[in-house]
Amino acid sequence: MPEEEIGRITHYFNKIGVAALELTGNLAVGDTIHIKGHTSDWTQEVGSMQIEHDQVEKAGPGDSVGIKVEGHAHEHDHIYKVT
Repeated sequence: MPEEEIGRITHYFNKIGVAALELTGNLAVGDTIHIKGHTSDWTQEVGSMQIEHDQVEKAGPGDSVGIKVEGHAHEHDHIYKVT
């Protein structure tokens, strides 16, 4: 499946399983993303997304968002949107 890079992980909150992303592309709830790094490699659907603790349906370049992730993410992991 084709993918486009839409950002990187800037922080991972281990206790709550949430990753902070700095976006360079568009992302919306319901999109399928692929998280890939040195030891990370999985695909998941975005179930919910927050900016500054407020629920949002979509975000774009320059936004910092938090999403619940299914695996253990690491800083600098790449985020790809499956198109």
